[in-house]
Amino acid sequence: MLTLAVDSSAKVASVAVVCDDGTPLGIVTLSAGFTHSETLLPAVEFLFNSLRISAADLGLFACAAGPGSFTGVRIGVSTIKGLAFGRGVPCAAVSTLEALAEATAPLRGLSCAAMDARREQVYTAVFDCRDGTPKRITPDEAIPIDVLAEKLREIKSETRATVYISGDGATIARKHPIISTLAGDVPPDMAMGSAYNVAICALRMHKAGLTTDDAGLYPIYLRPPQAEREYAEKHKNDNNI
Repeated sequence: MLTLAVDSSAKVASVAVVCDDGTPLGIVTLSAGFTHSETLLPAVEFLFNSLRISAADLGLFACAAGPGSFTGVRIGVSTIKGLAFGRGVPCAAVSTLEALAEATAPLRGLSCAAMDARREQVYTAVFDCRDGTPKRITPDEAIPIDVLAEKLREIKSETRATVYISGDGATIARKHPIISTLAGDVPPDMAMGSAYNVAICALRMHKAGLTTDDAGLYPIYLRPPQAEREYAEKHKNDNNI
């Protein structure tokens, strides 16, 4: 079985085709400053042509379904929904945070995935990876950096394991005085994750029966998009007029 996975949840766009044993057949990662709508499908087409396969050869579709950039997540989910449409092939909506933790799992410590949620907040989740596979400790959530710092201090105290932070929120998190004393160094090739990590998580989901179909594939938003929040704030008193 071949798995196609995409990740456009942050600034980097990534596409991977992976065998059912986790062997990567091809990975394309792009960070050229173009929009994901410009790069994602051409990257998929490049892999298909290079590997001489098509969507009909795939047994599993997967995407980083969020949290992350609202636009990027929508593009990734829409791309997979379109490719999988009407094929009756399982689809996996992978937590972006779990995929980030998968990238740092070989370090065998605590993996803290952190994505910039703006306003001194991060999308984050903590996983125990001491056996090499992410095991969730906290749910995916959007929380202030100070709250994350206290969570990590408590978990570190209980486990005495090194904390490895990945994702585009890692730089922000590591500036916190508490987190800076807990965090270990993460190699650059593990710091941001890729579609390959999404594929590995998707294969675990498929084995556990946690996949859906193309119609059931939706983005994972932990809070409303900024436009919706601004609209709600602007009109919060409308019912009182």
